[in-house]
Amino acid sequence: QVQLVESGGGLVQPGGSLRLSCEVSGVTFSDATAGWYRQAPGKQRELVASIDTHDITYYFAFVKGRFTISRDNAKNTVYLQMNSLKPEDTAVYYCQAGSSRFFTDAGSGFRSWGQGTQVTVSS
Repeated sequence: QVQLVESGGGLVQPGGSLRLSCEVSGVTFSDATAGWYRQAPGKQRELVASIDTHDITYYFAFVKGRFTISRDNAKNTVYLQMNSLKPEDTAVYYCQAGSSRFFTDAGSGFRSWGQGTQVTVSS
């Protein structure tokens, strides 16, 4: 079964940057789409970005060029570079990996989730 270990979150001021990492095991990573979700207090989980096996990327509209998703297949790792962070980016961020068909907005098709990593953007 897929195992997901997120890291890199923390407290940052508005306009700052963070780089999230997620180590994936339990799947053939190079054959899997990978991506990031987030869930803010009082809100539904939402898909932030994904990257498929051809390195084609998807970003939700709220990113507006601020975030970059990438992957390193040799390390079984997916990254999310987050720049120009805003308070509304505050959330727990979760990664996922698997078939592209599971990457719906809410990700309800995924059975297992990691612990997530907290991102807090505040002055």
